[in-house]
Amino acid sequence: MDLWMLNVLKNITILPSCSTMTTRQSGMLLVVLVLSLPGLIHSFKPLFNSNSFTHREITRTAVLQKTAEVCRDIAASKGLDFNLIIDNNLSAGKVQRACSSMDTFTSFVSTIKFETAIASMYLSNAAVDAIFLLSAARHFDDETFQGGRDIITEGASVVKAHAKIENYFRGRLTLGQICHTLQDFYSHSNWVELGNKAPYSALIRPDQPLKNLAGQNTPTCRSCVGENCTNNILPDALTSGYFSIISSSKPTGKCSHGGFFDRTSRRDPVGGINKDTIDSSHGFRHNEAANLAIRATMELLEDVRLAAGDTNFMRLMGLSQSPVLCFVIDTTGSMSDDIDEAKRVSFEIIDRKRGTGQEPSGYILVPFNDPDYGPIVMTSNADVFKGQMNSLTAAGGGDIPEMALSGLQLALTAAPPFSEIFLFTDAPAKDAYLKNTIIALIESTKSEVTFMLTGSSAGRRRRRASQGVAPRVMSRSGAQLYQDLAEASGGQAIQVTKSELSLATSVIVDSSASAVVTVFQASRNPGRPDNFNFTVDGSLQNITAYITGDSPLTFSLTSSTGVSQTSSHSSGPLASVTTAGNLRRLSLNTDNETGLWQLSVSSNNPYLVKVTGQSSVNFIYNLVEEHEGAHGDFSVKEGRPLSGGNASILVTVTGSETVKVTEVTLFDNSGPTEVKGSLQSLGSSDFLVTFSGIPAGEFVLILKGEDSSSTSRSTSSSFQRQASTQIKTSSISVTAQANNTNIEPGTTISIPFTVAATTDGVITDSATETFTVRVSNDRSYTSTSPSSVTTVAGSGGQANGTVTLTAPSSAASGTDVTLTIEAENAAATDINYVVLRFSVTAKVTDVNRPVCQVVTTSTCDSTSLLCASSQWEFIANFTDGINGTGIESVTIRQGNGTLNMSTVVEAGGENITLVTYTASCCSPIVELTAVDSVGNVGICVGQARVLTTPASAVQTTSTGGYTLNISTILWLNVVFSVLLK
Repeated sequence: MDLWMLNVLKNITILPSCSTMTTRQSGMLLVVLVLSLPGLIHSFKPLFNSNSFTHREITRTAVLQKTAEVCRDIAASKGLDFNLIIDNNLSAGKVQRACSSMDTFTSFVSTIKFETAIASMYLSNAAVDAIFLLSAARHFDDETFQGGRDIITEGASVVKAHAKIENYFRGRLTLGQICHTLQDFYSHSNWVELGNKAPYSALIRPDQPLKNLAGQNTPTCRSCVGENCTNNILPDALTSGYFSIISSSKPTGKCSHGGFFDRTSRRDPVGGINKDTIDSSHGFRHNEAANLAIRATMELLEDVRLAAGDTNFMRLMGLSQSPVLCFVIDTTGSMSDDIDEAKRVSFEIIDRKRGTGQEPSGYILVPFNDPDYGPIVMTSNADVFKGQMNSLTAAGGGDIPEMALSGLQLALTAAPPFSEIFLFTDAPAKDAYLKNTIIALIESTKSEVTFMLTGSSAGRRRRRASQGVAPRVMSRSGAQLYQDLAEASGGQAIQVTKSELSLATSVIVDSSASAVVTVFQASRNPGRPDNFNFTVDGSLQNITAYITGDSPLTFSLTSSTGVSQTSSHSSGPLASVTTAGNLRRLSLNTDNETGLWQLSVSSNNPYLVKVTGQSSVNFIYNLVEEHEGAHGDFSVKEGRPLSGGNASILVTVTGSETVKVTEVTLFDNSGPTEVKGSLQSLGSSDFLVTFSGIPAGEFVLILKGEDSSSTSRSTSSSFQRQASTQIKTSSISVTAQANNTNIEPGTTISIPFTVAATTDGVITDSATETFTVRVSNDRSYTSTSPSSVTTVAGSGGQANGTVTLTAPSSAASGTDVTLTIEAENAAATDINYVVLRFSVTAKVTDVNRPVCQVVTTSTCDSTSLLCASSQWEFIANFTDGINGTGIESVTIRQGNGTLNMSTVVEAGGENITLVTYTASCCSPIVELTAVDSVGNVGICVGQARVLTTPASAVQTTSTGGYTLNISTILWLNVVFSVLLK
């Protein structure tokens, strides 16, 4: 250990009885120390850099280009035009609009789902530098080429498994992580310096050898000349730099990564070879490395595309106009009417939007009862969802409370971020102890939850359900739990009788439309008369206001021109009003009246006001935290921001490339308290917003700006949008660090965590406090954890603990599990949390791709002018080997013919898939894609033979069996190739 590290360590408080610390505890202390040091990122910078490519830009560019290519191919297969130049200047809006032109319904083009998907990929990419900072293989440091390749290929198998079961959100997180490792190869190795102009395809092909690797004892570098490292790499062999922040030790003659924190770069040969930025040791090759990283990422995406198919790949990329339709439904005996209404409204949405750009992007159904809940149904197939809905029956239930929050937990962990979930029940929650877990998941996913409550409450008249079972009584406290969760998420708690439910479900129809935005939302609890202002901009259409609260409640609506309408008029100049239970729905007639509107509410009961509309202009946001230092950057922050501290939020504005953001504020209407953020434009409609000294409270994020493209109503271009989910602060810091995000079935993973009290965002070193710890996972996997942790004198104000999580041996590969760790103070007045997501990943032993053997092809007459009058046939066998997982699908990638398949078993036990492709001679080329059960892809290309003299099309068939011996058909002049991609 050198002097630099000793100087760092001498400033660390030594724990009492340190000689008794276990190896694990010492390792945890080292990890905490390492992660707290500034500027330790040693890769393409994760998110932001003014003059160099970042992982964010590389990932974003690759995703946009590959998505555009898929849309172009789909358009070509349909005979449609695709007018978009695919280059490095694409935006999500350009790609979404070009792809949406293929749909039959394009009134509103919303990029919110697409931008959210892209953000989840580049944010998980950036997180690798925080989670796996010291992993050489994750960054291709220390010549760990095999280890890095294993991470990429094993991760790609996980992505394909997630896509296969339509768990796209978890697939994106894994995809982002492996993209980081793949991209780092081009910055940290000498692939570029060796003169390569194309990606190293073997990195995503586990069945291909890694060639030309430098030997363990082979010198690879000479020392740089001062700051000049132009010629420090010795030629011919593939190498990468060694990196360590602790020791300067490295093998003799080996290259170093380079940079201030790399201790090995100070040892001969001195200097480095990384190309992370233009200022790095080999920064003069930075642009070449970044461009190759983009192409390599696109190659990886193409491999995933071939395994998943175009439709599932587009869903994985998030290219969808409409949200998922997500229902959590109580199936106890009194819920028959509610189930029937849920069926009616969902089937209406499906039937009306099927085949259009507004068709829901997916369907999620979670039934719950007592004591059971689930299983969850996730599908993109509307008919499958309909079948599952039709299978629901109302029965059982026992005592009144039901497992509502357990069902909601499943939905929150399965639905994509920014989803809206609808929960139907007439009973209180039996599992109210999950309230804080549910709030943590709501805040983490930024999802809205709306409750359809038909249970009778105090003062409400009871009515028997259609099957003669009386609806259950819901106490005020039972209803209040749902109201609290609705308010935290930005949803609504709608209380109606069963006969009124069909009026209330109009909210579901409203939310299922594309491009729905929240213009304004506020609550008053306790209730009081108040005036609420909101801005109507030129891009807004189909504006709807909701007021949810018990009577007596009155309201008045005033337009920007001074016209008013009161609640005594259900139909007037400004709105049509529908009332059902505690819900008032106002369908506004804005009549081109942009500007400031006002909704005045008079009630002493708690109530909520929400204004929504349809517009392409919206925004997404993510809390991020800064790593300070000369090479610092940002990564995603889990949990709540710290009271009194600073907070940074990454904001992406969607739907317009002419937006000017003028103000972003955190607003707490209970104060009222308003904290204005400092804006920094990052380009591509991205903004970094910094807030200083956030007080304790419950805030919403409000964005205001101007859009010069907003000309549909008037010259006014001012707009206002609001995030639905509350952002709460906490004085408790909770951090957790998992060494891996994948769990093999039948194994256990350990997750160390740290809890600390803070003051003004800084850990209170002298604090002595006990925190209650609660740990939950959505799969009910076996888990262990301490019930509490305590900070003690000399601990630096921090308390450590460990959670274990065990995946059962029966867990299917591709299953995801979400773990929530909560810490609450002794007074039970403050809480914070971390949410961690893991994938169950069975070890993949089948790394070989399907093999194609051409059996026969037939001939087309080149002199015939009527190619449509003749046909040709292509027959081939696909095999996956004796130890393979088997061919799962064969599809036509190119060609306009028909495909027939059959499977037979050879005498040796190998399965053979015989494919027969028939097409007209106008389509003389075919490209077939075969995918095995773990996502390995093989491609077979065939072309009709061409006769130069008139002849009838010849069709060669085999009547004696399913295949011909290859040695007997080599005389066939076949143009074919097998591409192992």
